[in-house]
Amino acid sequence: MSSLPHVAVITMARDEGTMLRRWVDHYSREVGVDNLVVVDDNSSDGSTDDLPCTVLRIPPLTSKKSFEPARMGMLGGLSAGLLEAYDAAIFCDVDEFIVADPKVHESLRHFVAAREGRQAIGVMGLNVVHDVAREPALVDGEPILGQRRLAKFLPLMCKPSLKWEPANWALASHGIKCPFEVDPELFMFHMKFADRDHLQAVADRRHEMFTTEGRAARTSWERSGGDMVDLLDEITADIDHDAVKPFGPPLKKLPTIVEQSAPDIWRAVGGGQVQAMRNRPFVRIPDRFLGRV
Repeated sequence: MSSLPHVAVITMARDEGTMLRRWVDHYSREVGVDNLVVVDDNSSDGSTDDLPCTVLRIPPLTSKKSFEPARMGMLGGLSAGLLEAYDAAIFCDVDEFIVADPKVHESLRHFVAAREGRQAIGVMGLNVVHDVAREPALVDGEPILGQRRLAKFLPLMCKPSLKWEPANWALASHGIKCPFEVDPELFMFHMKFADRDHLQAVADRRHEMFTTEGRAARTSWERSGGDMVDLLDEITADIDHDAVKPFGPPLKKLPTIVEQSAPDIWRAVGGGQVQAMRNRPFVRIPDRFLGRV
């Protein structure tokens, strides 16, 4: 892999436990553990102790900006610095697992090599769903894809996660300050809804941060864990499994997912996650991805 592009992968985490370990394992396989940066946002659960990758511990984000613009500014500056040494950079949340289509690309680094010359690329955003009636709780140490078979494609989650240029991410990383297109060969599996118990625990923790610190206003962080598992139970109550087809990228619709929302910002558009999780159809995760995350 030495002749392939060098890719840095960044996340920001607070008390993310099990999912953070999965994140480190996944991206270590894809780009190498030495190329990962975990920004520790004041964790207290020990989840960032003894990680095999770089951990950057930061003080609380209490600048004059509100939390989200401060977070995007900090991550944009960090990625710009890394791009002085790396060919490309990825930012994704701890529960977001990016995979180049294994039918075409051997790894993320091979995908980056095949897209040289781009500024940024958006992912195919799939929210993996726990089919509560048919699937047990996730087993630690086993791949999620395989334990979970269903997802929903959300245009809003087609984030510009991969970039070659030091353009700042914006709008909670759903946007970026340069043009981009959604690539049908780059998938992102979002695990927020992949396990009922994990969803409740994470939603309760995020709701507390929204309540006490004002984080992520006007997002699903405003909803309690009980609200979020009620949503999961609702959408999985009457799945017509015979009607669920394997996912294929909606190639004709991909250009409509990205819009210029300000003079210097391009973003993925679509209904909010709660609305989309109710309204978007279920799809089956293609077999070639099973075991990859």
